[in-house]
This record gives sequence, C-alpha cells and structure tokens, in this order.
Amino acid sequence: MVQHVLTLGHSPDPDDAFMFYGLAKELVPTDGLRFTHILQDIQTLNERATRGELDITAISFHAYAYVSDKYALLPSGASMGDGYGPLLVAKKRLQKSELPARRIAIPGTMTSAFLALQLWLQRPARALNYVVVPFDQIFQAVKSGRADVGLIIHEGQLTHQKEGLEVCADLGAWWSAENEGLPLPLGGNVIRKRFDPAQRKVIASVLTASIQFGLDHRQEAVQHALQYARDLDPALADKFVGMYVNHWTLDYGEKGRESIRRFLGRAHERGLIPHRQELEFV
Repeated sequence: MVQHVLTLGHSPDPDDAFMFYGLAKELVPTDGLRFTHILQDIQTLNERATRGELDITAISFHAYAYVSDKYALLPSGASMGDGYGPLLVAKKRLQKSELPARRIAIPGTMTSAFLALQLWLQRPARALNYVVVPFDQIFQAVKSGRADVGLIIHEGQLTHQKEGLEVCADLGAWWSAENEGLPLPLGGNVIRKRFDPAQRKVIASVLTASIQFGLDHRQEAVQHALQYARDLDPALADKFVGMYVNHWTLDYGEKGRESIRRFLGRAHERGLIPHRQELEFV
C-alpha cells in the first residue's frame, strides 16, 4: 500500500490511550501507513464525524446514526458496558420518578450515555431538563449546584464515591438486565467510506494489532495510559482499562453486533434517532 498519513481521532482517556499505545509508540507493523493522533473529547469527535473531517475516529454509537453515510464501523475498538456503564450520580440518591424534573448534566447530546438515558426514562431529549458539560467537569457541576444530577462516563464511574456523590442508576446494568445480558454499546471506531474495501481491511488490521499489543503488554500499556488517567492510581487505571478494553474490543462478536442493532433499533422505534440503521462493518 502506498504510504499515507491518516488522521486518527480518539479521546484523551486511559482506555483509548491503552488501545493505541502500540501505534503511538510505533511498536506494531503499520504496512507503510502513518497516523496523526488527534486527541479530543468524545462529543467533539462526534461532531467532527458529522462533517467527515477525520479518516478514522472513535465515536459514540449514538452518533453513528448520523454519520453512517460517511463512515463504516471497524471490527475492533469498541467500548461495551458489560453489566456496567454510565452512571447517574447526585448529592443524595434520587428515585427514577424524580429525575425527569431535575436538571441533569450530560457529557454531550450525541453520546451513547445520553441516548441510553432517554431510553431508560422513556423520554426524548426535548422532555428533559439537561445542560451539556465537558465530561471531566460533571462532578463539579453537581457539587456546585449547577446541576442536580450528573451523567458520568469514563473513569468517573470509579471515582464518584471520592467526590461524595451517590449513584441513582447504572445504565449499563439496566440495559443488560433488560436485554438478556447483552452489553451496552457505548463507542466504537469508524473509518471513512472513501477508502476502498481492501484499504479498510489493511487499516483495520493495524488498529486491531495495536489493541492486541496493549493486551499482551498490559503493564507497559497501562503505564502509558496513566498520563490520561486524571487522578486514578495505577490499580484503578488498570481496572478501568479492563472494563473497556477486553474481548469486546478485539471483536464485537455476534452478541456485540446484536446489541448495537437493538440499541439503535429501540432508539428509532421511540423516535429518538431519525432512521433505522443498517450497520456496515469492515
């Protein structure tokens, strides 16, 4: 393959850093490809994907509903909540019936966490009182009173107790209980459709090799990821990485694919996304 420089967008988080450790440090073969790593929060990456700005990018599965004309899903790189997932936290525990009337700080309108919240509450975004806050400022929004409840993604799922906040609901646990144990699909990697099928497969194999390298060299990869761990100690960082970089990340499998179909299918049935999605995988 002719050498190209490809833009690769992912979040500045320990799980993504772990996944791309092998690639970032040039420890895996790249078949002549070079990658420019672009680190931005997931809501920004979702928005950029709607404009087709990056060659390869991490996105929320919710956002995929708006970019499937431009991007295909890569077979590796998924973050799945296997019995756990985004948390709703507050200063004191609130009942589900109380939440629609409360102001909820969310990490982005195109995040899968926000779509899962709408499905759980059975209410569309327009019927909720929410404020968009950068994911790493949601704890502060709740503690300061700017919001009553916070929708927590990333490593905040492990640190909410240290912040003095209580869990009102675990959306990943709810999804698994309602869907025969299927994981909650949160995010994945996508590639621009302008690449032909053969190119897509080569690029996909390079990214999968990077994920496998991290899993095979876990201690080194976790050490690399710590620079993005925002106050997590090494043990907690390792735990967080294990939650979201695992066998689901190497390959969705049929259960993973079915969970994405079901997640977006339910969203369409309830009028939360504009059209039913036909999933296109590399």
